[in-house]
Amino acid sequence: MGNRLTKIYTRTGDDGTTGLASGERVRKDCARVEAYGTVDELNCCIGLVLASPDLPASLSDSLQAIQHRLFDLGGELATPGRQVILAADTTDLEILLDTLNADLPPLKDFILPGGTPAAANCHLARAVCRRAERRLLSLQQAEAINVEALRYLNRLSDLLFVMSRVLCRTSGGTEVIWKARGK
Repeated sequence: MGNRLTKIYTRTGDDGTTGLASGERVRKDCARVEAYGTVDELNCCIGLVLASPDLPASLSDSLQAIQHRLFDLGGELATPGRQVILAADTTDLEILLDTLNADLPPLKDFILPGGTPAAANCHLARAVCRRAERRLLSLQQAEAINVEALRYLNRLSDLLFVMSRVLCRTSGGTEVIWKARGK
């Protein structure tokens, strides 16, 4: 583990900069900080899903494992040149996604976020995951990144959508189908 914080505030960021794991100081609004900050926000959203009292244990275990990988990804992004997210991590998501999706009815329409509190929080996590993916793409405009991290976030957003559908069903909710204006 890195430096142990004995004091939470350091005042070193009062000038609008933050330190990367390398020790380099950068602006708090630079693409790299935006990327790992959004991954952190995503991890918080998954924490909201995990706080749901009716969350099935199997989904809880999977989401906790995902939180660990997201923390790894944040560390990867805070350390230029480091690569932690592997193709095997994306494959794990695909296997879980296929397993969960197998028991769901096929989609014929768009689903609005909601259904149950847990499903709605999962939709929120999905939307933040898509933003994290966009932030990584912005970072990629300026410097090389681990492309597996992009694949991982892309697959994770799909998984969170499927999980929201599963959560809606396991909690007795109803998926709300989008009704386009004029139809």
